[in-house]
Amino acid sequence: MKVGKLSNDKLKEIIFDQIKYQREDVVLRAGLGEDCAGIRFGEDVCLLTTDPITGAANEVGKLAVHISCNDIASNGAAPIALLLTILAPEGTTEEELKLVMDQASEEATKLNVEIVGGHTEITNAVNRMVVSSTAIGKQPLSRLFSNRTISIGDKIVMTKSAGIEGTGIIAFEKKNILKNFLNDSEIKRAKDMLNHISVVPEGIVAGKVGVTSMHDVTEGGLLGAVWEICSGADLGAYIYDEEIPVDEVTTKICEHFKINPLRLISSGTMVMTVSQGKIVELMHQFQINGIQASVIGEITSKDIYLEKHGRMQYVTPPDSDELYKVVF
Repeated sequence: MKVGKLSNDKLKEIIFDQIKYQREDVVLRAGLGEDCAGIRFGEDVCLLTTDPITGAANEVGKLAVHISCNDIASNGAAPIALLLTILAPEGTTEEELKLVMDQASEEATKLNVEIVGGHTEITNAVNRMVVSSTAIGKQPLSRLFSNRTISIGDKIVMTKSAGIEGTGIIAFEKKNILKNFLNDSEIKRAKDMLNHISVVPEGIVAGKVGVTSMHDVTEGGLLGAVWEICSGADLGAYIYDEEIPVDEVTTKICEHFKINPLRLISSGTMVMTVSQGKIVELMHQFQINGIQASVIGEITSKDIYLEKHGRMQYVTPPDSDELYKVVF
């Protein structure tokens, strides 16, 4: 099998289809395009999610905090607590472990999130540091939503730009190569993208306005995230390529490595759907909160198409992320 997360077909066949038992107090379940699970406690829902960092050797503590907190934010809620599992290869030093925890602690503090537990182990089962984080949040039951609430005609909105996380990871992992075609300022800008991978602010804003779905853009990139949302809702989409923001330094890096920025891992980008009646209010709230956002398409009845240079391109299901063509 290919490096990276399972394809959506295999995820359904091997993972989701094997989950047989269901409880009444579980009100948000595993599914394509769903970033977290929800368990009912009275009139509140406990939101849960978990994710590993496997595609980066640098900044893993920072990334581990944000990838899971972003998933909680995708349901419009603020994350509350984190559990971290650190699997480190033989030869790892105390200083390297401390660096991971220093990074994680700093980012968690910024998000007002407490690290409440986890596990740390040196093992020969891995050849590089693997950090898995589990985030916990809380949401009133009345504000819980899933991608099953999407309707034809809903607008598709993305925040920031495409390929944010992938750009930052490549800048750290391949800095010696980047020196051949980027100047120092551009390399710094690329690395700095890892300081903008939280989508908690936009998730909370969108949750208050009321959107029909949200999905943070991780492996598979922007197009993968749109595909997952549509697949979970059994709908399609029309995406306008010219409306998708891509930073100039991301474009240069992707052109050099011959990878697609719209298929590049992009924690820091939130993609969401919103009814036509709320799109103006949503964009207004993003503007007054200083959050970059763009309307990039709309939901249709079936299939996903990207309009590029006046031509329609069929969007295929997400495959192994473009990042793995560069860092492995």
